[in-house]
Amino acid sequence: MSGFEQLFPGALPRLVMFDLDGTLVDSVPDLAAAVDRMLLELGRPAAGLDAVRQWVGNGAQVLVRRALAGDIDHAGVDDALAEQALALFMDAYAESHDLTVVYPGVQDTLRWLRKRGVEMALITNKPERFVGPLLDQMKLGSYFRWIIGGDTLAQKKPDPAALLFVMQMAGVTPQQALFVGDSRSDVLAAKAAGVQCVGLTYGYNHGRPIEEESPSLVIDDLRALLPGCVDPATGITLADLQASDQKGSNVAVTGKFWMKVIKALARWRWRA
Repeated sequence: MSGFEQLFPGALPRLVMFDLDGTLVDSVPDLAAAVDRMLLELGRPAAGLDAVRQWVGNGAQVLVRRALAGDIDHAGVDDALAEQALALFMDAYAESHDLTVVYPGVQDTLRWLRKRGVEMALITNKPERFVGPLLDQMKLGSYFRWIIGGDTLAQKKPDPAALLFVMQMAGVTPQQALFVGDSRSDVLAAKAAGVQCVGLTYGYNHGRPIEEESPSLVIDDLRALLPGCVDPATGITLADLQASDQKGSNVAVTGKFWMKVIKALARWRWRA
C-alpha cells in the first residue's frame, strides 16, 4: 500500500508542503564548499563535507555558528564573529550551486501531484535570496504555488508559522494537508501545525535516524507515496499517528500574525 493510501484512505491531500534541503535536493556539497571557504578566510581549518552534513537544517545563521564552534552545540560562539562569518558564508554560497543535485524520484512525484491538481508549497529554512535561483536551476520552481524561505516570515521551522500561513492561503484544514521533510525541525513543525508528516531516510537529521522523531510515515523514496509506484523493496513504516489538539477544523491565524504576513507578501514570490 502506498504512502498516500495509508495516510489519506480513499482520497489525496489537497495540499502537500515540502522541505527543500535533504528532501528535494542534496545541497550539502555546495554548503560545505561555502562553509570551508568562510572558515579559511577567517584563518581556520576547513570543516569538510561530513561535518557540514551533520550541521545543516536550521538555517544559515545556525550553520555558520556550528561551523565556528566545530560542533552542533554553538552556544559559546561570539556574536560579532558570527555576524562577520555569516556575511562571508552568504557571499560564498551565492556564487554557485553547481554541486547540488535533485534526489531520485523528486521530479516524478512532483509531476504526479501536479497532474492530479494537488497544490504544492515549499517551506525551507534556507535564506529566501537563495531559494528561487536554486529552484530555477534545479527546474523545480514551477511546481510550487507558495514558496517560503527561512527569513520570509519572522519564524522558521520548527515553528509552525509557515505551515499555518500556507494552509490559510490554500484554504485547507490540517487534516487535508501533508508535510514532507527529512529532519527533526520538519517533524516538530508539522506536529505543531496538526499536520501529518512524512520523514525521508536519506536527509540531514543531524546524523540521527528520522524514525527517532516519530513522523507519521517513514519512506526511502518520494515515489513510495504514489499509488501504483511503490517498489516492494522500498521500506515504508507507518508510525502511530498522534491526535491533534486542534479545537476546530480551520487554521487559526491571529491578527498579529497577519501583520507579519502582509509584510512578507511585499517580498512574496508567487508561482502560477
